[in-house]
Amino acid sequence: MKCFVGLGNPGKKYEHTRHNVGFMVMDELAKRWNISFNQEKFKGIYGTGIVNGEKVFLIKPITYMNLSGECVRPFLDYFQIALEDLAVVYDDLDLPTGRIRLRQKGSAGGHNGIKSLIQHVGTKKFNRLRIGISRPTKPIPIPDYVLGSFSKEETPEIEAAIMQAADACESFLTNPFLEVMNKYN
Repeated sequence: MKCFVGLGNPGKKYEHTRHNVGFMVMDELAKRWNISFNQEKFKGIYGTGIVNGEKVFLIKPITYMNLSGECVRPFLDYFQIALEDLAVVYDDLDLPTGRIRLRQKGSAGGHNGIKSLIQHVGTKKFNRLRIGISRPTKPIPIPDYVLGSFSKEETPEIEAAIMQAADACESFLTNPFLEVMNKYN
């Protein structure tokens, strides 16, 4: 059993913003695996399916980014999903736009969604897939930047990163996360 969580904010207003790349990867996986987000539980919408003989969960917390852990912890407990079978996908200001980086543990790095997850799951050790959105080049408050849309120039890089991140998630179905890290980092 594998569980993929994409971090983001619910609603049309945030759909194509930098902070929602985690949701975008979940949408790509849902398309590839023919899974619908047709269930709601524990402050999240989710879908399930069988992919390559493995049961998978795709989850989008609807708590807004800063409270993501409120969805993930009860979900893991209820479905008895081990932390090593979890992969969390989210945006990262400190990576160049379109670059992905996988890790098995680490700090929140200023990301409030990850801070919430660490608080609720009780450990910094869980699989992460970060997608770079870069820092703003103009003086703009970070909240405004992450809740803004990608520029025309950034869009192809982000679309490629979403595909690559989805490929990495697919690889995690049949390979240990460490091997996936070595391949995609």
